[in-house]
Amino acid sequence: MKVEEQLAVRSGNQCELCSATDDLKLFEVPPQNGLSADTSILICPKCLAQIEKKEELDSKHWQCLTESMWSEVPAVQVTAWRMLNRLRNESWASESLDMLYLTDENLARAKATGDHENDGSVDLHKDSNGHLLQNGDSVVLIKSLDVKGSTLTAKLGTVVRNIRLVADNTEQIEGKVEGQQIVILTKYVRKQQG
Repeated sequence: MKVEEQLAVRSGNQCELCSATDDLKLFEVPPQNGLSADTSILICPKCLAQIEKKEELDSKHWQCLTESMWSEVPAVQVTAWRMLNRLRNESWASESLDMLYLTDENLARAKATGDHENDGSVDLHKDSNGHLLQNGDSVVLIKSLDVKGSTLTAKLGTVVRNIRLVADNTEQIEGKVEGQQIVILTKYVRKQQG
């Protein structure tokens, strides 16, 4: 039986964290030492996006951990411990952490990524108005910009289509202006709506 089938049986075709039933995905809980049902969980897109810090943490959504943290599955316990640590400023999460017991081995695994040391804040690409930017969006320049290493000036009001997010810097995006690929600071753009 495939790992994903084992997880579906184990979870009853529900997210092992929040019990959602739509569009479930296999998630390998890091650190990995080979794909197995013991080191993986079945989760919904909302849990996955927030675990991977691609979406702001939704405290209400994660209150599901007060139930799922009691799972006997080590990978669920490890993930619950990490997420509760990210939310530890919430009183319910702090109380749950105090009650959650992990074996020494599982606690060491939970701490191995260092993810628990981070707070719940997520660094996302946002425009000058705080709107979330995604790959493929169109943005409008809110300031005329001189392009370094070029005589090109990207003028105020220029629409930059099909942007790409710079992976390791949430303050930068890439896009083409007058046929030239340039890096633009997110504080100088406004997401084009519609």
